Amino acid sequence: MNRQQKFLTFTLFILTFVLGTSEFVIISLLSDVASELGISISTVGSLVSAFAISFAIGTPILTAIFSRFAKYPLMLTLIAIFVTGNILTALSETYVLLLVSRILTAVVTGVLIALAMAVASETMPAEKRGTAISIIFSGFTIASVIGVPLGTFIGQWGGWQMAFWFAALLGVISLLASAVTIPKGLKGSSSSLQKQIGLLTNTRIIIAFFIPALSIAATYTVYTYLTPLLQEVLFVPNQSISLVFLLYGIISIFSTLIGGKLAAHNGIGKLRYVYLMQAAILASLYVSSHTLLGGFISLSFMALVVYIMNSTMQLYFIDLADKHFPAARDLASSLTPVSVNVGIALGSALGGFITTNRELIDVSWVGAIVAIAASLLTFISYSLDRKAMSFHNHTLEDCQTRKSCN
Repeated sequence: MNRQQKFLTFTLFILTFVLGTSEFVIISLLSDVASELGISISTVGSLVSAFAISFAIGTPILTAIFSRFAKYPLMLTLIAIFVTGNILTALSETYVLLLVSRILTAVVTGVLIALAMAVASETMPAEKRGTAISIIFSGFTIASVIGVPLGTFIGQWGGWQMAFWFAALLGVISLLASAVTIPKGLKGSSSSLQKQIGLLTNTRIIIAFFIPALSIAATYTVYTYLTPLLQEVLFVPNQSISLVFLLYGIISIFSTLIGGKLAAHNGIGKLRYVYLMQAAILASLYVSSHTLLGGFISLSFMALVVYIMNSTMQLYFIDLADKHFPAARDLASSLTPVSVNVGIALGSALGGFITTNRELIDVSWVGAIVAIAASLLTFISYSLDRKAMSFHNHTLEDCQTRKSCN
């Protein structure tokens, strides 16, 4: 990458860092929000589901609609709306206003992630796409390492609203950096909405879509309720909660790095076994949580596998679009983050159901079952890929034998 491409990659990394901080910081403040608004933790937990559902529904539709616009002014406008959404969250004094502000922020967040991935894919050399996308995705990981713990500290120090004033400030910084760095010549696509949505009818795309969704759902069945797990099961002091989230985030950095390397070497094939490992790790928490050290070990391994699939799935969706739906490239760029947020919605809702109707620790083995489902889908997707490749090679050989290839 040349200097300009490196600056652009860093700017998009900053953007995903800001988006991740805003999305995830509320998870560590569930108890504070519930206490101040006088509602249950499971009700506040539904904000996580509402954010993810809004993200999942709004992102592909708005990405397809907005794809006709030039990316520079569109991204700046959306970042400004993102800042406004976080300010509204900080000013919220009722659950309804808090819900509305989070939905607004969610929809804008999804489109911005899709655009960031599309910009990287269009501007980076082919051999550097995986590296650039891995770095941009790592913004979410660094948000867990720095943004969420810092936001948690600010929220516990000055009230949970201060965490979202902090997110709004980060949004302003990202807006200024994007105004200087994002290329102004990136035009939109003139393809119709109908042609783009056709991408979503492809069987391979549909199957692949639910792979990261189930993997993230497995983790978020546990992660959404990590704060009460730490408090009520592992008996971690309240003042140490932000430190645990910090350590979790640091470990998850390695997950992103491993994922970048995995994407370059038959990533889909290897993910089949990664998800089986994930299932074993989540199930182990049910037993290991009897001791503080054992619980921390299970949580550490949970963090180590959480983001491994990101780069592989992002490139997989883009490559499928290039082959079958080139006009829907921007929409394809949105599918990994959309799938992830479908998984977050599913996992947080499933976790809420379990915490309401069973013991809190039961989220561990339920998450393990969901991870096994992710592995089964990956086996199916990998099998379809091999069949498609075999058919292509056989057709090419037959074509060359008859000397009738174009």
